[in-house]
Amino acid sequence: MSKRYKSLLEKVDVTKQYSLNDAVALIKELKSAKFDETVDIALNLNVDPRHADQMIRGAVVLPNGTGKTVKVAVMAKGVKMDEAKAAGADIVGNDDLVESIQAGNIDFDVLIATPDTMGLVGKIGRILGPKGLMPNPKTGTVTMDVTKAVSEAKGGKVTYRVDKKGNIHCGIGKVSFSADALVENISTVMAAVNKAKPASAKGRYVTKAAVSLTMSPSVIIDSSEMMDIK
Repeated sequence: MSKRYKSLLEKVDVTKQYSLNDAVALIKELKSAKFDETVDIALNLNVDPRHADQMIRGAVVLPNGTGKTVKVAVMAKGVKMDEAKAAGADIVGNDDLVESIQAGNIDFDVLIATPDTMGLVGKIGRILGPKGLMPNPKTGTVTMDVTKAVSEAKGGKVTYRVDKKGNIHCGIGKVSFSADALVENISTVMAAVNKAKPASAKGRYVTKAAVSLTMSPSVIIDSSEMMDIK
């Protein structure tokens, strides 16, 4: 553990569950890197992803954006290609895009596909899947409304998905954001996660919540408060 990390850890009471506002205020004090660190929210949910109805996943548009420049690729045909270009997509194609991806050229952060191109997408599923780039209707990345999809991706849309152990990790902004902007972004994610609570999930839904920076210790947030966000 570095001296820098130890000094940051001294500012955090690891036995305490902070309110959301206090946690965000503290996390802003933990900035130590020379770059604009990303603020991450981490959740542990009392769900079993092996059951289809308890696989929590989705996407939300953060009201204050992510602070990142997102490069968007669109796989489409005909007029939808023109719509994607007009909407500001960085890369647009179909067969040529598949060949490019197969060749290892994955120079984008989000891939949006129209339903009629999913046969092409299937050819590169093994490449896209492990990188978290596979288009999915649940996250709004398989759609005929490419204009809306591109706009949302560029405007601060984030996706979340529970892993095998019930964890969700999601970047919700930059440490340079105001505390109010970070709280609003976190609340937007939490409202979506809470809304997705499956009826079959028993007991406490959110067992743990924490916020951290790219290079900081985690600050534990009162999970009861997080579950009350609608």
